[in-house]
Amino acid sequence: MESELRFYYAIDKYEKLNEMLKKHKDLKFEGCFYELTVQYDHPMDEKSFYNEEIDGRFRIRTSKEINTQQSKSKISWKRRCTHTFKGVVNKEEEVEINFEYDQLNNLIFLLENVIQMKKIESYERYRNVFCNEDIEIVVDKYPFGIALEIENKSIKKSPEETILFWVNRLGLNLDNAFRLSWDDKYTQLCKEQNVEIFKNVTFDLPMPKVLD
Repeated sequence: MESELRFYYAIDKYEKLNEMLKKHKDLKFEGCFYELTVQYDHPMDEKSFYNEEIDGRFRIRTSKEINTQQSKSKISWKRRCTHTFKGVVNKEEEVEINFEYDQLNNLIFLLENVIQMKKIESYERYRNVFCNEDIEIVVDKYPFGIALEIENKSIKKSPEETILFWVNRLGLNLDNAFRLSWDDKYTQLCKEQNVEIFKNVTFDLPMPKVLD
């Protein structure tokens, strides 16, 4: 079970947020990563991951560290549950499997041509990772704005208490947390700003903007 909170900011807050986190000496900066995430759906419409009963996301994510060019890849399943929004911290089902980057094309072939899963959407972002044994805090630069995400990593402490400790330490306002996923935020912004909604969200396309 994953416990997290997410906050959104305008693009111009990117450097400021990273510098703020680098000042916390009890957080280790693990680097900046370019990530591409592709989301798939079940081949049978009646079992779609996107229906309200399941409400899940099946993802392939590839990640490359900007300076070292080291790459990693994973399959990820994430699902909102009946108790996701109970309390002040999101609690979601999450399962991840790592695989070697050079097997990516084989995996895609199996998913799309053998299992016949449906490619639904994709997005790219730059992810800056700060962590210690209790917490992982990331600054994500999406084509439409910045997300700061605080995720519990402690196996000894209460997930909610751990996250709220850092919310308070960073001076964040709980009322400003966005409880849904990135695609919910993107779609909301497009509708509010009358911008075309793309299935593949990339930096070279016209995008809505998170406004302060």
